[in-house]
Amino acid sequence: MTMVCHRPEGLDQLEAQTNFSKRELQVLYRGFKNECPSGIVNEETFKQIYSQFFPHGDASTYAHYLFNAFDAGHTGSIKFEDFVTALSILLRGSVTEKLQWTFNLYDINRDGYINKEEMTDIVRAIYDMMGKYTYPVLKTDAPKQHVDAFFQKMDKNRDGVVTLDEFILSCQEDENIMRSLQLFENVI
Repeated sequence: MTMVCHRPEGLDQLEAQTNFSKRELQVLYRGFKNECPSGIVNEETFKQIYSQFFPHGDASTYAHYLFNAFDAGHTGSIKFEDFVTALSILLRGSVTEKLQWTFNLYDINRDGYINKEEMTDIVRAIYDMMGKYTYPVLKTDAPKQHVDAFFQKMDKNRDGVVTLDEFILSCQEDENIMRSLQLFENVI
């Protein structure tokens, strides 16, 4: 059995496309190759790596959604370029870029809208990932309550779906969301 290996495009090109320096890209690539010697991550490997961060829960469903968001070309695998592009947005992108990326994560069927079913799937996946040992203990209807609150805040025209514009506007109006995005920037 032969192993297919992938080498990323030139560092100069990646440096121009991301918010990382050449040195940072080299460090990220070493870490990526350490976890994925072939240079490509399939969904199963991604789930195994991701689940290590959530040992008390089941991260597989959320990891599936995250994998699809990282797999920008919809190829069924994540190359280093996909990984570093998403990381660049999440760590150093503008607020709008981060919110667009998050919207795409939540828009599971990629139709340009977040509907209640998609949001329920995401919220349940997050609850499963956090595990049964969260404090305070969560009620069984907590996911529905979170989804209802999300739509109350985000669905500005009350048509049952949240558009990208509604999502960005609602997030920008929410001090807690904006503060958490800024805290995340300051940590990096």
